[in-house]
Amino acid sequence: MTHQPLNVLFLCTHNSARSILAEALLNHIGGARFKAYSAGSHPGTAPKPLALEVLKHAGVDTSTLRSKSWDDFAGEAAPKMDLVITVCDNAAGETCPYWPGQPATAHWGYPDPSDVQGTPEQQREAFRHTMLAIKRRLELLIALPPEKLARTMLQDSARALAQAG
Repeated sequence: MTHQPLNVLFLCTHNSARSILAEALLNHIGGARFKAYSAGSHPGTAPKPLALEVLKHAGVDTSTLRSKSWDDFAGEAAPKMDLVITVCDNAAGETCPYWPGQPATAHWGYPDPSDVQGTPEQQREAFRHTMLAIKRRLELLIALPPEKLARTMLQDSARALAQAG
């Protein structure tokens, strides 16, 4: 019996930092159980260079990462999402498109590392800190037993993880 991976969409306004970090990390550590995507309500032109840099330094592949519109995932031809997670407070407050299949939803807010002013090293550290915070929560998600990832429990499980890490 083969199991389909759990499709997870991470949303942030510009799809250039936090949602990109989450997509890359979950695809890196989630194994065959998860397939991650990311998008934004007003996507930027490309992921932030510091987001890509900290991912590469952590050994995470960045070759397929790009900023995408959430409209790309709202149509009938888009992959069916099981879980949609907003990772910035702006995206959490926006009216989201209709997601085919009515996926579970959760909000995992993280401060925007792009807002950090200071030296290049301080800015890099902000991205690294955000990446590690996201990774900790994703590790908790992938450690959940299968019954907690079942459609009937997924939303409660994902929202409870917002309190972790």
